[in-house]
Amino acid sequence: MKLATIRSVCCSVRVRASRSGSRFSGMSRGCLPVGTTNSRLTLRTASTVTSSGTSPTLTANFGKQLKEDDWSECNRLVGEVVQNTKEAIATLQRRNPDIQPLLVILQAGENGNMLEINKKIAGKIGLNVTQICLAKKCSEDEIIEELLKLNDDPKVHGVFLHLPTSSLTSRVLNALKPEKDVDCISNLNIGRLVRGDMSKGFVPPIASAVLDLLGKHDASLKGKSVLLVGEQGPLRLALQCLIERSGMTVQTNHWNSKSLKTQVMQADAVFLLNVGNMDIPPSWARPETVIIHCESASEPDDNLIDLPSTSGLAYLTAAYRAQNVTHGCCRWLQEQQYRPWDLYSHKLQPLNPVPTDIEISRAQTPKPVAQLAKEIGLLPEELEAYGRNKAKVQLSLLDRLHSQPDGKYVLVAGITPTPFGEGKTTVTVGLVQALFAHLKLNSFACLRQPSQGPTFGIKGGAAGGGYAQVIPMEEFNLHLTGDIHAITAANNLLAAAIDARMLHEATQSNKRLGINKTDPASLTPEEISSFVRLDLDPSQITWQRVVDTNDRLLRKITVGQASTEKGQIRETGFDIAVASEIMAILALADSLKDMKNRLARMVVGSSRSGEPVTAEDLGVSGALAVLMKDAIKPTLMQTLEGTPVFVHAGPFANIAHGSSSVLADKLALKLVGRDGYVVTEAGFGADIGMEKFFNIKCRASGLRPNVMVLVATVRALKMHGGGPNVSPGAPLPKEYIDENLSLVAGGCHSNLKKQIQNAHLFGVPVVVALNVFKTDTQAEIDLVCQLAKECGAFDAVPCRHWSQGGRGALELAMAVKEAAGRPTNFQFLYNTEMPILEKIRTIAQKVYGAEDIDLSPEASSKIDYYNQQGYGSLPICMAKTHLSLSHMPDKKGAPTGFVLPIRDVRASIGAGFIFPLVGTMSTMPGLPTRPCFYDIDLDPETEEITGLF
Repeated sequence: MKLATIRSVCCSVRVRASRSGSRFSGMSRGCLPVGTTNSRLTLRTASTVTSSGTSPTLTANFGKQLKEDDWSECNRLVGEVVQNTKEAIATLQRRNPDIQPLLVILQAGENGNMLEINKKIAGKIGLNVTQICLAKKCSEDEIIEELLKLNDDPKVHGVFLHLPTSSLTSRVLNALKPEKDVDCISNLNIGRLVRGDMSKGFVPPIASAVLDLLGKHDASLKGKSVLLVGEQGPLRLALQCLIERSGMTVQTNHWNSKSLKTQVMQADAVFLLNVGNMDIPPSWARPETVIIHCESASEPDDNLIDLPSTSGLAYLTAAYRAQNVTHGCCRWLQEQQYRPWDLYSHKLQPLNPVPTDIEISRAQTPKPVAQLAKEIGLLPEELEAYGRNKAKVQLSLLDRLHSQPDGKYVLVAGITPTPFGEGKTTVTVGLVQALFAHLKLNSFACLRQPSQGPTFGIKGGAAGGGYAQVIPMEEFNLHLTGDIHAITAANNLLAAAIDARMLHEATQSNKRLGINKTDPASLTPEEISSFVRLDLDPSQITWQRVVDTNDRLLRKITVGQASTEKGQIRETGFDIAVASEIMAILALADSLKDMKNRLARMVVGSSRSGEPVTAEDLGVSGALAVLMKDAIKPTLMQTLEGTPVFVHAGPFANIAHGSSSVLADKLALKLVGRDGYVVTEAGFGADIGMEKFFNIKCRASGLRPNVMVLVATVRALKMHGGGPNVSPGAPLPKEYIDENLSLVAGGCHSNLKKQIQNAHLFGVPVVVALNVFKTDTQAEIDLVCQLAKECGAFDAVPCRHWSQGGRGALELAMAVKEAAGRPTNFQFLYNTEMPILEKIRTIAQKVYGAEDIDLSPEASSKIDYYNQQGYGSLPICMAKTHLSLSHMPDKKGAPTGFVLPIRDVRASIGAGFIFPLVGTMSTMPGLPTRPCFYDIDLDPETEEITGLF
């Protein structure tokens, strides 16, 4: 066996383009002649790092006189490596025209030899090289600061540290990302080398060069031994691992060892590593022994750079470094591609009776969010962890996976809500658990973030329930990652800007305001930007402050009563935070730029001359975007069975569209892959939530749903079929406890049928999910499923995920899979270019079943105003009661023949819709007689929360 065979162990980092251009392999020949006598050749290279981080001097003993052909052979080898790497880069760039491999040399001082050598090689290959020169006596922190910048720069594919020995501390070496450590000096890459795991690591370029030096030896060394003499370090470790892996014997020793002479006499090759001026006495070595001397030099020796031998080895090492950079670039590109999921699902062991939601949540230990992210193909740099269980996901994921086909898009909506609650979120969570944990189909849930107002008020949390919920439910229901707090801060900053502007304009002269000209045409850009009068009309201010608490006494307040406000008193009020237009913008924006533009377009009132005034006019839109820059990233959590969930945005479903964010859906659709499923939900009943989802959200996102799941319960259908009303806290009437097929049939033929027909208006197939309760009889369940299909549903199935987890929604998952596989013919209900009045009438008649609409004079005036301002082509967001298809909450089933009154018409210009008001809408809930917070408590010893549901 020749020493050239050693090169085979490095093939994983040799880069050669194959015919397909998709794999890289290859092997290089040796570069220097090796003989059997003791003439000496001194070589010096300034292009690698040893264990001390300095440039090695190589000395080799050869047995014959060197000839010109020997140096040309070295040049030929450099040419081979250069050519292979050049072809590899060309292959990469054919598939990725924008990619340009980049090596950064980070050095102390301004010595240019390193840059010159690497630039010459890079120029032949097509590789970019950048040199960063720090101060000669730079600190450890300065080096690490620069390394962290290079780590985060996706354009950098390799970093070489050319620094003094004293600067190359473990902290510095391990600050560099292993995937950019092309000289193999970090602990992780050295460990990979030791384990033989070269799928992610690198062979040090100097080790490759030395092995090529041995590769020129033309004698068989099968079963022979190599001795490594000198200090420990990456080079010694790399050589030891590589040579041992070739089947040869490797011994190590120190220079002062008493056994050194004996070992040298027995060795077939000796490597002297960093032993200073010491050398092996000629009498110690056998004539056929190969001796290579690698000596650290603390300062480069410019006199040696021009020697042929030095140039040959320096350029060969630089060529291998360039090869490592190219290989690192190839790996980086592969990392950017879509990766199949390697998701591990948690096993459930449901109990009977079912414990409380928080007990179930606490009994299941969620996997670390970093592990979850890795399992679904997220890169570490795309994750911003907020503790162990939740994390923000970077929007750059959309760019990385832009060519990845979307998965199937499933909407969960419900029949018209009743006081019982129909369980849309529970169905959403149960469905994704069934799809992945039991059908092994990638699935992602996208849910709204709940407001703390209902959590502490009467409704409770919104994480699902039973064995179909998001965990940890206490984190989900409370602060989460602070998005609602960011919305509150941004909203109230804008409110403060409005009042401050009115105060200053009302109480100061033009001169004091910085305005000293009377002709607007003569104002310079600087004068215009310094201040202009907006002349806001206090009676026309529509922007209110917000707080994320149910506080009824803040519905109407008076501000400006302090003497310092100089009589600027006006009436205003508070809304709950999720009713802010900023929340609707967060939910509809498809990028940070889009969100910023929408924030700028928000209309907060009008001037005394009737002109709209925007956030941009107030000069506050940039600050609002700053407050919202983190909130725009969806939050990653998980279900009880370990499937991923995005929690993002939670706009009101009456004055806004009531769905989670466009960005969460888009990210999830890319992550699940072509055959995966993204399940999201719409607020309230299908007549409100589904209609707005299709007409508003789908217009903003460009996404089209494959199937709609319509959630119903036997109890709700009984109420829509003529059952009696129920009161909170009162016992349920017997109609809802005992079997009553006539009431069930009445509900199916009225409300359920109408909601199925509403979905068909958009060309979307419907699967009815019947949430089963313990009071439901089998006859009632069978009747609902039968009548739902007769009413036009693609399928109808009973669901028991609340008590059984994903297994209880298995029938639903199979039905959704079958329905989503059918072709759809999605269409919008109306063209946005239709007049505002006709769009309102279309929704009222086709979706609600109204005979016509009745427009108040105020509403008619507003429509004329919006048309004049150019807002007439916006979609419509109807604000009406969710408790009936009509405007009358007590009218259950599917009322007909009514006229829908339009009391007022308002606009959310930033969010991008007009919202007519049907009746009176409250945007600040109040607390009930016995709020949920009575039951919520904290154990100060364990910090466990109790009472949430």
